[in-house]
Amino acid sequence: MGRDSRLPLMTVVLEMGVERPEAPFFSGRAKIFTHTVYYHIILTDHCNLSCSYCRGKAFPPPADEDSGPGIDLDLPLELDYDLGLLYRFLEGDPDASLIFYGGEPLLRPDLVCEMVEHAPAKRFLVQTNGLLLDRIPPDIVNRLGTILVSIDGPRETTDLHRGVGTYDRVMANIAKVLDEGYPGEIIARMTVTEETGIVGAVGFLADNPDHSFSSIHWQLDADLSCDHRDRAFSAWAARSYNPGILTLIDDWVGRMEAEGSVPRWYPFIDPMEDLLTGRESRLRCGAGHGNFTIMTDGSIGPCPCMVGMRDFYIGHIRETKPPDLSADPDTGAFCSCCSIRTFCGGRCLYARVLHPWPADMRAVVCGTVENLYHGLSDALPRVRGLIDEGVIDLADFAHPRYNGCEIIP
Repeated sequence: MGRDSRLPLMTVVLEMGVERPEAPFFSGRAKIFTHTVYYHIILTDHCNLSCSYCRGKAFPPPADEDSGPGIDLDLPLELDYDLGLLYRFLEGDPDASLIFYGGEPLLRPDLVCEMVEHAPAKRFLVQTNGLLLDRIPPDIVNRLGTILVSIDGPRETTDLHRGVGTYDRVMANIAKVLDEGYPGEIIARMTVTEETGIVGAVGFLADNPDHSFSSIHWQLDADLSCDHRDRAFSAWAARSYNPGILTLIDDWVGRMEAEGSVPRWYPFIDPMEDLLTGRESRLRCGAGHGNFTIMTDGSIGPCPCMVGMRDFYIGHIRETKPPDLSADPDTGAFCSCCSIRTFCGGRCLYARVLHPWPADMRAVVCGTVENLYHGLSDALPRVRGLIDEGVIDLADFAHPRYNGCEIIP
């Protein structure tokens, strides 16, 4: 029987029946701001969709009631603290960025409008399913620096997982905000499953006649829940996804050659910039060092997927100051033997803590990262040649980091 889609997402980890990690995941190093820090603000845990890879997914019963990480069962489903506390907290970070998050954050347009008008933050973003964008007044929408909108590719793929009519409503709302003068970045944020043809899906969004997305990100629906027994992920990754990524990298560089610009395909542009500059990376999503999550009761955690996991709370907006946040995840605790750890950064803290997939299938997921690394490394001389020839510039790879894109799919 499938899981009741009305249950809050914060109960999911209760159902996994996983063991607590033996090694510490946080180094305890003091935080010093050297880049923009993003705060995911959970406005509500409710959602107006039941996507097949999210609230519509079935979970097995727990193996042992005492085996999972501690769950905060009293966490409210709606934001339930004085916004004055949040504003005083944010005043401690002169360059704070807020990402409105849920559930579906636009179910709370009142909070979005209030914070955009009054929160002491430099920039605002929203991660949304796109169905309710028309609820937000244009003057508020136009002050959002980034809209990350969930769309999985063509109409058939999107509607398959998200519900019939979803694609058309999302595209209509994107057209509306653009007609009303939206000046910021719109990121097509895909969830990729075994039904996804990655080359066709990314290509469709990049060349969509209704609205072409220059900014695209995708995340694999992998190693996030206890569904491995029902998946054909390994065969699909070997037959379709991994070869498709290599094809897409070739297409991405080909667009640079033809257009003299660098598309913001986030799983490529972020690590390629680091390969060009020789920079190593921690968790590329920013969890615990460039990204923090403020839950509905004001508690602070390292990742929006880890809402309610009280073992990983790192403070509260009531008494914690931004410069004192010190949850920098120690990726060495779980990736110490990996030769590309500083390229990958650890992929996903949530998955590393919970281990929802067994070791053999986790290895397949890691194989997709190795494939990405080798594909980008092979393309590196070609990209350097374009820079040397003046077709593109290293500055063309500049992009916001930790803005809600996990980077490593």
